Amino acid sequence: MTAAAGRRPLRLLVLALLALVLTVLTVAGATLTAGPASAATPVQRAQSVAVTAVLPAQPGDPLAPGDPAAPGDPIAPVDPVAPAPGVVTVDLDGTSTTPSSSIVVLLGITLLSVAPSLLLMMTSFTKIFVVLALTRNALGLTGVPPNQVLAGLALFLSLFIMAPIISQVNELGVQPYVNGGLDFSAAVEAGSAPLREFMLGQTREEDIALMTRAADQPNPTDAASVPMLTLIPSFMLSELRAAFIIGFVIFIPFLVIDLVVSSALMSMGMMMLPPVMISLPFKILLFVLIDGWGMIITALVGSYG
Repeated sequence: MTAAAGRRPLRLLVLALLALVLTVLTVAGATLTAGPASAATPVQRAQSVAVTAVLPAQPGDPLAPGDPAAPGDPIAPVDPVAPAPGVVTVDLDGTSTTPSSSIVVLLGITLLSVAPSLLLMMTSFTKIFVVLALTRNALGLTGVPPNQVLAGLALFLSLFIMAPIISQVNELGVQPYVNGGLDFSAAVEAGSAPLREFMLGQTREEDIALMTRAADQPNPTDAASVPMLTLIPSFMLSELRAAFIIGFVIFIPFLVIDLVVSSALMSMGMMMLPPVMISLPFKILLFVLIDGWGMIITALVGSYG
């Protein structure tokens, strides 16, 4: 029983090997039989293509090329259109219509770009800022108040002083132009009249004569004939002169305090002690007691009538 059981798997293995060999032989025979037929197929295809290329195409053959289309009549040439003349114009609108929004925006941007120059040259800003800076130097304070504070105070004082003139410029020039009542040139001329009157009231005749001689121009017959290019620098010279005069007056009391403190220190033999350190508290105390800022601002505003 044991020997028979051990031979049974061996028989099964032999039978499986025989079945595998028979399968391989069957597949190989089928391949050898189909080989010539499949090899002849490309040759037959090549022969059929050659015959098709040699034989002419029949009229009814759908693969025959179509008849060439008859040439049509030539297209008549079109006369060239004359180009429009290359003229570039900028219309700022006349008196019949209001200016467009794009023109208003353009003028606004232009005004903002030149606003710092206009603020320095045609308003009271220069005089006020110089007087405030000289007051700070007279007190002996090099960095207090800082320049930003002085510039801000001078700016708002200038707006306070120039408010009536700005209102007149708006009424005479800006609003008529926006509403279409004036063209651009007339609006500029009408709007500059209040500024011109303001600057003439603060400008000395000597400064106008100086700038007229510097420009090698004839002397103006009256104030209305003074050109703006001469009036603006003359106005700035007059403003600087007035600012330095006010600064000189402010310096005198503080200079007296410095002299008194220096003499006292010399008499006590304290030559190594800086007089500025001792006089600075007294100058600040005096300036606060007399309400120095209020007096200076009142004098500046009053100088413009």
